[in-house]
Amino acid sequence: MKTPSPIRLLSAQLANQIAAGEVVERPASVVKELLENSLDAGATRIDLEVEQGGVRLIRLRDNGVGIAREDLALALSRHATSKIQVLDDLEAVSSLGFRGEALASISSVARLTLTSRTPEQSEAWSVRVEGRDMEPSLQPAAHPQGTSVEVKDLFFNTPARRKFLKTEKTEFAHLEEVVKRLALSRFDVGFSLMHNGKTLYQLKPALTEMEKERRLSQLLGGHFLEHALVIDMQAEASGLRLSGWMSRPTHSRSQPDQQYFFVNGRIIRDKVVNHAVRQAYQDVLFNGRHPAFVLFFELDPATVDVNVHPTKHEVRFRESRLVHDFIYRSLYRVIADLRPQDQVVSASLPLQTLPGASLDSPVSAPTSMPIQQQPMRFAALNSSSASEPRSGQAVHEQIQRYAQLYPSTASVTQSAEVTVSAEIPPLGFALAQLHGIYILAQNAQGLILVDMHAAHERIVYERMKQRLVNERLRSQPLLVPLSLQVSATEVELAEQHQPLFQRLGFQLAVLGEETLAVREVPVYLAHSDIDALLRDVLSDLREQGQSLRIEQHIDALLGTLACHAAVRANRQLTQAEMNALLRDMESTERSGQCNHGRPTWVAVSLSELDKLFLRGQ
Repeated sequence: MKTPSPIRLLSAQLANQIAAGEVVERPASVVKELLENSLDAGATRIDLEVEQGGVRLIRLRDNGVGIAREDLALALSRHATSKIQVLDDLEAVSSLGFRGEALASISSVARLTLTSRTPEQSEAWSVRVEGRDMEPSLQPAAHPQGTSVEVKDLFFNTPARRKFLKTEKTEFAHLEEVVKRLALSRFDVGFSLMHNGKTLYQLKPALTEMEKERRLSQLLGGHFLEHALVIDMQAEASGLRLSGWMSRPTHSRSQPDQQYFFVNGRIIRDKVVNHAVRQAYQDVLFNGRHPAFVLFFELDPATVDVNVHPTKHEVRFRESRLVHDFIYRSLYRVIADLRPQDQVVSASLPLQTLPGASLDSPVSAPTSMPIQQQPMRFAALNSSSASEPRSGQAVHEQIQRYAQLYPSTASVTQSAEVTVSAEIPPLGFALAQLHGIYILAQNAQGLILVDMHAAHERIVYERMKQRLVNERLRSQPLLVPLSLQVSATEVELAEQHQPLFQRLGFQLAVLGEETLAVREVPVYLAHSDIDALLRDVLSDLREQGQSLRIEQHIDALLGTLACHAAVRANRQLTQAEMNALLRDMESTERSGQCNHGRPTWVAVSLSELDKLFLRGQ
């Protein structure tokens, strides 16, 4: 039998090295801690120089408030910080760092030199420590106001840790990503980054919107900014605000490599936030694609716990459901409000410039939302009557045929008057149908190509969803109630959330401490696996306090129904029917993508067409 070892206090050096395992994973971890300290010190300029991916050298200089001479040595001790004083300070932490472990952990696994001068001091002072030799050496130095930190030979005294480092290229990629994140979080601070003597970034402070967009373009590429949507949503009652930039659904990425979410200036990874973002983009992204975004979420610091993980990447919200719903609804509304006219600038052109249209064959084109489709009359395209407009009866019959595709356009046949408008709608007017699949249209800027099945599928789907919002889901009684054996906790959850289940068309009854009975189910889910669905819902309620599985199942079913109800390929549409479809696209939420995330239309400008045919060259 093994004899138990006596309990001893760990030495300061070993305790610091153990703590370093939590804080210092690689050179990027060191840079993160040092940059956060500089930002907390009020720096407006930070210069970073690294060699060999940060393994050989990390040198950072800032122009912050600096560290007083008498505090330099203390700054390298564990749990030494100026950012919190008492336990109550943790209730509303506003600084990026506050644990007081970073410098001590770094100095235990590297050769560290800390030089600083405050505005009150006439000269700067420097302190140096090397690994296990934790005795600081203090001496005067030449340095402007601010602080410089030099970290050399990372993990020189812990070779086992050093073996786990990757190649120089990989380590620098991680380090560069840290700089990028913090540069996105603080537009008011200038950053520079140099690697192996080569300057990679020279970012000036960005105070205006134009300067902020320039920094976004430098860090994320011009493609992100070109296809980004600006968001600024605020809930005054709850003190929540969400602002920043988010990508259009049609410009997603294959990897989630451009997703930056900041909570009170701190970049975080949180399952509540991730779920809200995924849900907002749920049926507008193609399978396997990811949105890009730079979002800033502001709330009362007392309602969020940032002291969850040593790296401070994770947080815990006091009102997670409120946060989730606000983020989801804000992003959803921006995407839903996106219309073709936001992507194609309308312009006034004479109607005579449109093939097949004349002043004798007027076309109604509304200029404000919501768009109300009006009967349209076009000149015939066949050679026998190319110069004569169709009769009113013929147009009426065309609209009637289109109305059979989905009911909402039936009301347009009731309009008795057709007005003349010289305003070209965003998606223009239909010219022809290509191979029974695509609609070719002309607008003020050039050419529009529409996938008619995908576009009609989205229109039908959105109308089905809206109908469910306006009407309570119809329930279907079960001849034999379904009995569910669940835990006592899940029975309690089912009772607490009875209004939710009733709104979604379920009628649940408690039969025992661990038994539920399902008496009614939504008509749309009559043939689904109700047992598995409800168990998943109760599991979500237990883990997250909410569940959207039922709505997602219903949306999936509505998407299938819409796909089958939408006009099929090779269905020949008249010109009036094609134009009615274009007008409906302009008034429908998320009409830029079908239910599966595929784009429904693309635009080709005249300048792009000129390039194809070398015009003007």
